[in-house]
Amino acid sequence: MSLQSQIKNMKLLTDLLSQDLGYIYGEKESGPNGAKKQFHSTGRAFLSALGKDLGFAEQKVYSNKAGIACSGEVTLMGMWNEKSGLYIQLRQDLMDNICILYRSITHLRDYTGGENGYISLDTLKQAGYISLVFGFLQFREKFYDRRAA
Repeated sequence: MSLQSQIKNMKLLTDLLSQDLGYIYGEKESGPNGAKKQFHSTGRAFLSALGKDLGFAEQKVYSNKAGIACSGEVTLMGMWNEKSGLYIQLRQDLMDNICILYRSITHLRDYTGGENGYISLDTLKQAGYISLVFGFLQFREKFYDRRAA
């Protein structure tokens, strides 16, 4: 995916995460082709391309649509090598204004990983896509430094 597409998708995701994705209009969530559905499809495409930009040797992207009163999550698990990787999850936390959770992982089935890090929606809106990529790449360098010590 091109840089311009990723910038566009990141803007769309921040716009979607700014509204209540779990809000119900009548019988269907956010309309027949609602914002929650758009969040999950755009989120999967965005995280898949982000994983490629981060240089993961192996990655998996999946989404959990969850129930009718919440946004659900879209998750990327990627490995730089056989022992170090990153777990990145897009989600909506209206109470704490958190939209990205991330942590180090040691394999693609590592669902607990290292210490959680968070990116708020406000921070994501201000940051550009390139800043997001470089931020995660710096995390990679810190992770390598810790493992080497």
